[in-house]
Amino acid sequence: MQEIIVNVLLAVLIAMAAGLLIWGSTKNNHMTKKQKKTLGRILAATVLLLALQLVPAAIPIFAGPEISMPAYFALLALYLIDYLIIGYDILIKAIKGIRNRQIFDESFLMAIATVGAIALALYDRSNDYTEAIAVMLFYQVGEWFQSYAVGRSRRNISELMDIRPDYANVENDGRLEKVDPDEVVSGSIIVVQPGEKVPIDGIVVEGSSSLNTSALTGESLPRDVEAGDEITSGCVNMTGLLKVRTTREFGESTVSKILDLVENASSRKSRSENFISRFARIYTPVVCAAALALAVLPPLVRIMGMGLDAQWDQWIYRALTFLVISCPCALVISIPLSFFAGIGGASKAGVLVKGSNYLETLSKTKIVMFDKTGTLTEGVFEVNDIHHSDMDEAKLIEYAALAESASSHPISKSLQRAYGREIDRSRVTDVREISGNGVIARVDGIEVAAGNSRLMDRLGIPYMDCHSIGTVIHMAIAGKYAGHIVISDVIKATSAEAIKALKASGVRRTVMLTGDIDSVAKQVADNLGIDEVYSQLLPADKVDKVEEVMKQKPEKAKLAFVGDGINDAPVLSRADIGIAMGAMGSDAAIEAADIVLMDDDPLSISKAIRISRKCLRIVYENIVFAIGIKLICLVLGALGIANMWLAIFADVGVMIIAVLNAIRALFVKKL
Repeated sequence: MQEIIVNVLLAVLIAMAAGLLIWGSTKNNHMTKKQKKTLGRILAATVLLLALQLVPAAIPIFAGPEISMPAYFALLALYLIDYLIIGYDILIKAIKGIRNRQIFDESFLMAIATVGAIALALYDRSNDYTEAIAVMLFYQVGEWFQSYAVGRSRRNISELMDIRPDYANVENDGRLEKVDPDEVVSGSIIVVQPGEKVPIDGIVVEGSSSLNTSALTGESLPRDVEAGDEITSGCVNMTGLLKVRTTREFGESTVSKILDLVENASSRKSRSENFISRFARIYTPVVCAAALALAVLPPLVRIMGMGLDAQWDQWIYRALTFLVISCPCALVISIPLSFFAGIGGASKAGVLVKGSNYLETLSKTKIVMFDKTGTLTEGVFEVNDIHHSDMDEAKLIEYAALAESASSHPISKSLQRAYGREIDRSRVTDVREISGNGVIARVDGIEVAAGNSRLMDRLGIPYMDCHSIGTVIHMAIAGKYAGHIVISDVIKATSAEAIKALKASGVRRTVMLTGDIDSVAKQVADNLGIDEVYSQLLPADKVDKVEEVMKQKPEKAKLAFVGDGINDAPVLSRADIGIAMGAMGSDAAIEAADIVLMDDDPLSISKAIRISRKCLRIVYENIVFAIGIKLICLVLGALGIANMWLAIFADVGVMIIAVLNAIRALFVKKL
């Protein structure tokens, strides 16, 4: 019966290896030369082993217990050649490990088990070396699957890395010159032709086109741009020719930061990965010691305690089987691969995770806190009204725009847009920005104060309350109240859906933190269905509020903060997990965050959580499956119930199943 099983398994191996080799010879296969070479060795060793199974039946001189010595050694030589074809690299790795005092790894276990099996066959003169070669053969099949799976994960991330531009077009004397993007200084004019990648962040100064942003955001819909629009590096220009004034150097551009984030993600290991690494360092020496005890102690007990035959060959065979079963390949390979695949899959969906530890933390998120402006709202403010002003409205806007001209805040930008003319900075002096209050400056020698009610209180200037919904900019000119300007923001189209999706995914509490006045904050929170809202907060107040909520939450529940501004950086660092808007977010926020959403869509937060939970679910499935099967087979091996064939399944079979399961983390489209 065993011979039939062996021959069936070998036939399956031949068919699989031949099919993979034929497939590997096609142009679009993605297999490396090393993988093709390994497949060739698997096929050659399998064919030779199958032929050796047929030799005794075909040639009688190689069969039976009375086989002649020349025939015996000829058969042994053929088996050893077959063994070396499939296992020479494992033997070399084992020898190098011993030489470097890094003994206890899978190569050492495979070498000891297979060489021991050959030694037992020599001792018994059974001429049955099939098990030793089959163990090595199936191990190499498992290694090939692992290598291919890792390669596939890396290729998915390499496709993301394809956003790296090879050159930038710089116009020189009417001709375009291709230069290294690193050589282009900020403020230069570059030309992006149809079909080319945008190499550096900038502002379109001439032309209009559609951009393919799928490499950055995972979104296939094109984005239309024209003169005056900001564009980010990594997009592909689809239609018209664009002239772009660069706003950053290549090293600071979006594409460089994305590449850096993804390439360095594997350096930050999760608790599960660290546990598996520690587990393997302790586990392997322990099972080696257990196998040695299994080989030596029972025979000694039989001799000394019972006066029975020692049965050394049986117990050594059990110990070798025990070693094959115990190899921790499935855990050591599949757990990091699961996280690697999860990070790669998330990257393709426009969610950049800076490390597997953050992916693990994100999966436990139960509280999500949001900044408002630029996160739940577009951050595009418009002047809606002017109240209680005896001054000409255009003149009031002019004073406000000039006073706020030194600020990059969206509200300041909206005032400058409402002014509609180029800002003459020479008219503005003595600018003092008061954090959380507003700004005081001299415009044409006249003191102008523009800010919230706290600024008016600070200056001791009576002001009029506003009952309109929006951000209110109180104005004081020459120490007298001059009225207030009402500015409102636009809620993002997907914000309400994002809050619903978070609650559906198991987030128990949503909180919004904002520096806006109470009426504006409550209206936004009510429209979106947010549980709690805290308004009129300074940056330091946001940190205090996050710390307060973190003290109240259950220990195992994790808190995520989502923001996009410079003032959000301290809060992003303080939360269990910081999530930044990557397209329009500030550099400081992206740097401080653990996860970056490249499409600025709050709906991506729930998707990121689902990706992380799928990845962790796969990790736990592999841990339970691998350890469970190993323990069962180890007990069966120690009792003599399991032979080498079951050991092969417990090692290579479990590894292949775990690796194939890990690859599922790459697929996130339907999440």
